[in-house]
Amino acid sequence: MNFSQALRGQQGFTLVEVMVALAVVAVALPALLFSLHQQIDGTAYLRDKSIAHLVAANKLTEIRLLSRARGQLLKGKDEGSTEMAGRQWNWKINSTESELPKFYRVEVDVFPAEVTDDSALYTLVGFISADMQVADSSNVQ
Repeated sequence: MNFSQALRGQQGFTLVEVMVALAVVAVALPALLFSLHQQIDGTAYLRDKSIAHLVAANKLTEIRLLSRARGQLLKGKDEGSTEMAGRQWNWKINSTESELPKFYRVEVDVFPAEVTDDSALYTLVGFISADMQVADSSNVQ
């Protein structure tokens, strides 16, 4: 068998086979990119939520320290902003009496600074007694 006979015996892909393979890739690639985009968005959301938790925990700790130093509890509402992880974060505090006598419920809501609505990214709830004994719990919304 010579070289020209060996080449005639080999077959390549037909045009139809190539077109089917390209169609499969054309359908699968956008689905893969969409899935990748969703994964990146989910990771960014979890990062922001973790940072918002740190902002809320720091603010609640600050309230506890100031309450002990002053000998009186924060009552009512307060709001402000702070920087963490290179970004601005807005927070709102609402301190109200709880059902238990001499216990106050302190709720800290944290928002990214670029968000304009009132839906908190993270909410932390803590309870402080009037005699400055501290108990807390987390409530994530």
